[in-house]
Amino acid sequence: MARRWVAGTAVAAVLITTSGCDDGAETAAAAVADRGTVGLAMPTTKSERWIGDGDNMKRQFELLGYRTDMQYADDDIQKQIQQIDDMVEHRVRALIIGAIDGTALKGVLAKAAAADIPVIAYDRLIRDSGDVDFYATFDNYKVGVQQATSIVDALKLKSGGGSYNLELFAGSPDDNNATFFFNGAMSVLKPYLSSGRLKVRSGETKFADVATMRWDAAVAQKRMERLLSSDYRSARVDAILSPYDGISRGILTALEAGGYGSKGRKLPVLTGQDAELDSVKLIAAGKQTETVYKDTRELAKVAVQMTNALLLDEKPMINDTEQYHNGVEVVPTFLLQPVNVDESNYERVLVDGGYYTAAQVAS
Repeated sequence: MARRWVAGTAVAAVLITTSGCDDGAETAAAAVADRGTVGLAMPTTKSERWIGDGDNMKRQFELLGYRTDMQYADDDIQKQIQQIDDMVEHRVRALIIGAIDGTALKGVLAKAAAADIPVIAYDRLIRDSGDVDFYATFDNYKVGVQQATSIVDALKLKSGGGSYNLELFAGSPDDNNATFFFNGAMSVLKPYLSSGRLKVRSGETKFADVATMRWDAAVAQKRMERLLSSDYRSARVDAILSPYDGISRGILTALEAGGYGSKGRKLPVLTGQDAELDSVKLIAAGKQTETVYKDTRELAKVAVQMTNALLLDEKPMINDTEQYHNGVEVVPTFLLQPVNVDESNYERVLVDGGYYTAAQVAS
């Protein structure tokens, strides 16, 4: 099987169902011949979205007649490498990998390539390897743009007025997406930082200074506590750029312990990402300003479609052949579009869209 396909640029619909199937669909799935096993290497169960991603792909592959070997590595890099190595040894037909550290998989992917096992990077780009066939993700730069735009809009920066204090948080430095989120956000915020409309009292504005290893809420909470005790003892923080809902909740814990949200002390503008249920509840309660919704049901569709096309000697659908250079080559990519969600539209987008029920958000 060829390791590379000529990249097409047309965006087409993915024809794989994501919702529950009826008896007829189940019967049809049972009638599909066994097409072998696909390996699903996922990073962690600490974030609810990764559990949903794995379950969605597993269900869809099974409908197409594939078995799956799905493994979670609990944010342990060596454990993930060993899991992938075992999948290669057991001759899975393809690998879909949500990497913990996008730079750590070169060796095991070379082994996969030698066994002619195609590799699809799932949501997180795998770097420093020439053995990544395709990449399925969201427009990560746009995620950051949406987060920063929410800050600009909430503070009404476009309409003039005074200046505000802002603090910046970024994602894990070993996740390629984190820099895309941060750079997208800074493209919006830099003019206001340059003009003095936004001020970062901590002086911590570089990605390396504000990155949060492993997207860990506890790490973010501790940093926010430090900022409040050192830079905001006599000043107010008005807005916080947070790249992910788990980090946002850690920040919020520190803010509330520091007196924000009580005694007339308003909570700052606070962004997020992934539309995790706990954060959607916070948005409904007016505690978190926004989150960026990435419908991972659709991302699972794309990854399954890519894999199935490869294994049927067809051309997977892609719509980007320029942005995602992994240090060795540009990886053909399918980008999905993120959606900004706040108090004004979370019911329409998330509840009416079937991602959550009203009862889940209200509980």
